[in-house]
Amino acid sequence: MASSLTTDSPGSPAGPEKTFLGQPRGLATLFMTEMWERFSYYGMKALLLIYMISGGPGATKGLQSGGLAMNESTAIAIYSVYVAMVYLLALPGGWLGDRVWGPRKTVTIAGVTIMAGHIVLALPGTGTFFIGLALVAIGSGLLKANISTMVGHLYKGADDPRRDGGFTIFYMGINAGAFFAPLAIGTVGEKYSWHLGFALAAVGMAIGLIVFLIGSRNLSPQSSRVPSPLSRKERNAWLRKGMIWLLIAALFYGIVGGTGHFTLNWAMIPLTVAGVLIPAAVLIKIKRDKDLSASEQNKMSGYIWFFVAAAIFWMIYDQGGSTVQAFGTTKAAGDLWGFSFPTSWYQSLNPLFIMALAPVFAWFWLWLNRKRKEPTTVAKFAAGLFFIGVSFFFFLIPLFMAGDGTRVSPMWLVGIYLIQTVAELCVSPVGLSVTTKMAPAKYASQMMGVWFLAVTAGDSVTGLLSIGGVDLGGTGVVTLEAVLAVLAGFAVFMYRKKVRALMGDIH
Repeated sequence: MASSLTTDSPGSPAGPEKTFLGQPRGLATLFMTEMWERFSYYGMKALLLIYMISGGPGATKGLQSGGLAMNESTAIAIYSVYVAMVYLLALPGGWLGDRVWGPRKTVTIAGVTIMAGHIVLALPGTGTFFIGLALVAIGSGLLKANISTMVGHLYKGADDPRRDGGFTIFYMGINAGAFFAPLAIGTVGEKYSWHLGFALAAVGMAIGLIVFLIGSRNLSPQSSRVPSPLSRKERNAWLRKGMIWLLIAALFYGIVGGTGHFTLNWAMIPLTVAGVLIPAAVLIKIKRDKDLSASEQNKMSGYIWFFVAAAIFWMIYDQGGSTVQAFGTTKAAGDLWGFSFPTSWYQSLNPLFIMALAPVFAWFWLWLNRKRKEPTTVAKFAAGLFFIGVSFFFFLIPLFMAGDGTRVSPMWLVGIYLIQTVAELCVSPVGLSVTTKMAPAKYASQMMGVWFLAVTAGDSVTGLLSIGGVDLGGTGVVTLEAVLAVLAGFAVFMYRKKVRALMGDIH
């Protein structure tokens, strides 16, 4: 695929520069690597909730045997903790790329770790399931923070006119992998063998890793460098601290397990609490940094509004793969217009809608901008919160319809995912943009990791609610979450002048 899309264009005097759709040739390598990594990640994620509830009390739809037979609340809690950890681990993943291994080596290690995780998931047994899940989360965190950095290395500074187009192509690779993954891995896993599905995810990551290793010669030499390497003293200090904390954890859980008191909550509750406290601690640390100027302090105060709004948004949005997926698996009809399909296919809807609607939104914002009517960043965020709330109000309709055991039409879920995609396009790209614009100079390279922490915080709250026994698929809770999102959007919009004032010259 890379070679067929590669053309020659005039370059340096030494000879023609190989390009990929007019972009540096290294983009083809990173595009294919990310596409196959996302194929493995989203394919496994599409199976995750369904596999956990298969054989359990909530799996009333006749799923194949061999699942983990969990109740829905436990499965949603595990799913939420897993997603939260992927985004939390992006922060140390970026640190390892910056200070220990360099981005290229970190991505290689990440690919091997992810592939190993999927292979372990392909083995039967509850113990191997959690080990595999942990490996995939660690590898995904390592990769997420570094592969985008390498895309940036392909361009000659922020003013390179090809830069935005390159990231757009790269973003399409993400969604292409996410779209095809449930159709392939979901079908194999749900209809033939859960473990064969996880094995197929491992194959996908293996292809991505091979592409990366073969094509790495086309990447920028900067990707192999460690930007700010640890000194020997710092390295020894980090190793010492790491070993101390590892010993404490091993001792604590050894005592808990040895006395027969260990349950899954002993692992999940600390992780979810950390997923809420760590983002708060990071924001407080940056906000209280005395090195920041008065303008940067104000911008951080404004950014906290966006961060909290984003955490509420992701808390609801990410339930598309858990609460909404569980409803589609157990209470929606398994066919549409006479065509039967695996329920994991629902997870292909969002990337499909993203690919269809992202260009429309980009054109629409530009069209409004030319008329000087483009909404501000604050207004877009408020709209995103409003729409994510509307998606759960819409969710209430099939919930009520299924209350008497009726199998609802899959089109209700199509509607939910469509509304959520509209909400995402108002929040996600805008949030990434405002994060880079409002970042204090001292934390410029770290703020993207801070943005990911909003996902961690939102999913950790979902995990805590599930662990606490809250029925996230109940009409009362869905109504409360919908109301919370709409009220949050209303609050952001009502205080838009205050937030804009804190943002300074950024609008």
